Amino acid sequence: MFFLHALDQTIKKVKAQTANILTLMNLSLGGFAIIAVMHGQMNLSLLLIFLAALADRFDGMVARKFNIESELGKQLDSMCDIISFGVAPALLLYQGILIEFGAPGTIFTVFYIGCGAFRLARFNISESNGYFTGVPITVAGCIATVSYLAIPYFHPAFFLSLMIILSLLMVSPFKLKKV
Repeated sequence: MFFLHALDQTIKKVKAQTANILTLMNLSLGGFAIIAVMHGQMNLSLLLIFLAALADRFDGMVARKFNIESELGKQLDSMCDIISFGVAPALLLYQGILIEFGAPGTIFTVFYIGCGAFRLARFNISESNGYFTGVPITVAGCIATVSYLAIPYFHPAFFLSLMIILSLLMVSPFKLKKV
């Protein structure tokens, strides 16, 4: 009897933390993506960022499905998103092409990260009304990440412009319907 009760309590605790576990998986994949960039493994970094996007997609779905949405989960998700879709894609493009621009490449890489952090902070203090204000950092990060594959085909200035545009779109007042 005691064993069944303990097992039932453990299952309830694990179920309650499932979304947070997926969120931390997002963070871990983003962290590994950054380390991969530091070791020159750009394609691995790209893959890890996209796996982080999958984990990010499922954490919200799981939270809603199990009715375990929480303020902690919302804050944790944003902290993880700045790593996986702010820092990791920015460093991937920086090492891949933006480094060629010297100081401007560095400045706009950091600008992108700052705009992503601002966008996430604004999201965390806003009421959920069925719309995003500005492009979500996950979308911007995935666009920046996939653009890495186009480096051989576009002029380097394209990527600097892309980082500026994505940065501004994240902090823009545009409203986008949540999907």
